[in-house]
Amino acid sequence: MTVVEGPKSANIIARVQAILMRPAAEWDVIDGESATIPGLFTGYACILAAIGPIALIIHNMAFAGPFMHWTLPATIGIAVLSYVASLIGVFIIGFIIDALAPSFDAQKNPVQAMKLAVYSNTAGWVAAIFNILPFLGGLLVLLASLYGLYIYWLGVPKMMKVPQEKATGYAVVTIIVAIVVLAIIYAIIGGVTTSLLVGAAVTGGMFH
Repeated sequence: MTVVEGPKSANIIARVQAILMRPAAEWDVIDGESATIPGLFTGYACILAAIGPIALIIHNMAFAGPFMHWTLPATIGIAVLSYVASLIGVFIIGFIIDALAPSFDAQKNPVQAMKLAVYSNTAGWVAAIFNILPFLGGLLVLLASLYGLYIYWLGVPKMMKVPQEKATGYAVVTIIVAIVVLAIIYAIIGGVTTSLLVGAAVTGGMFH
């Protein structure tokens, strides 16, 4: 099965179910698939990454309080920024995985590294639907993201052909570097978002 040549919904659903329910076995399947980096994004990442922004829009329109209820255009703007940041983050993580491969005697392969980055984000992307819910949503997304780290750890030796004794160190180092880089990205996005919201509030266009 491959989902990376186009957005075929049945294949995407099957891949999501497999990577969440039997990740070790599914990494073996993914390892043998031909793929391209653009295909991984257009056929999978771009679709699943949209779940969180859509949930954000629904949540804000349905549950935001009377004093913090953004207009639809403002909400969509923030959702788009978060969507773009998510995809950029995954791409950078894939680049980091590949760049650090030689340091751990792993196989340097940008496509395999991007497979690892994309598919290990599945749990977090899918769980983002719970952001619709007030209060509980954030906790559920956090738990799913931690499960995503486990999925990633399982995939590292299979995707990058790293020696088993170095797999955990490789996984930990790439995660730490990725967290630092993502923190910088989201700080920039957060600054842009804050500027937009402050500007909209001053002009009376953000709240109603």
